[in-house]
Amino acid sequence: MKQVRSKDGALLAFDTSGSGPALILVDGALCYRSFGPMAALSKLLAPHFTVYTYDRRGRGDSGDTPPYAVEREVEDIQSLIHEAGGAAFVYGVSSGAALALEAAARLDSITRIALYEAPFIVDATHPPRPDDYLERMTALVHADRRAEALKMFMRTVGAPRIMMTILPLTPAWSKLKRVAHTLPYDLTILGDTGSGRPLNPKKWAHATAPALVIAGGASPVWMQNAMKSLAAVLPSAHHVTLDRQTHMVKPQALAPLLIEFFSRKEAANGARF
Repeated sequence: MKQVRSKDGALLAFDTSGSGPALILVDGALCYRSFGPMAALSKLLAPHFTVYTYDRRGRGDSGDTPPYAVEREVEDIQSLIHEAGGAAFVYGVSSGAALALEAAARLDSITRIALYEAPFIVDATHPPRPDDYLERMTALVHADRRAEALKMFMRTVGAPRIMMTILPLTPAWSKLKRVAHTLPYDLTILGDTGSGRPLNPKKWAHATAPALVIAGGASPVWMQNAMKSLAAVLPSAHHVTLDRQTHMVKPQALAPLLIEFFSRKEAANGARF
């Protein structure tokens, strides 16, 4: 494990593997280096890139400095980019994709971004997140009612009832409870993107780096629609659907797509795709 200090003093834990251009992997809600999809994905990417996996603030071995702000997590990525030599590719999944977007809109040092299924709700194919969702989640966390916070989150994202019954009986539940206090962080990053209204084209107008926006072909329609809408509003984006994949995308299916995208060279005429 390595550490880097963010602008506000928080120490972030990270690992590196492989060699080549720097590629930072940004986890979604509740995941961190030793719990989630990035460890398996990084092994497939390491032959092509210097892969950075890190614990987002408040998770795993990383510290935290209240009060929370999205800017602090962007600064965390900026600190990793500085550690990587001043420029990096970034891949984010789920709410980590939303964080990667926020970072790309503020940091010129991000040269390409790939985004898998940011949980935006842009039409009537899925109920919008309740207006008081962040408020209620924050109240549960402040009361240290972590199990209730997790169950509310799982209900909102549409987890099957059988999963909600079985998961508390598994060893994974204690790991989830340890990071449940960071759920309001992800909801803060998502902001109003779960309203059921079309995305605001101005929101990420400064995210001009070439972007790959990915959805799973077996994912719910609302997620697929969200990624099509996102690709349409980003300044330089390409949309791809991965056949037979769901929100729990398999690293073996995703890695070749990321390798091809992050290995591309711009054409002589400046075209990016």
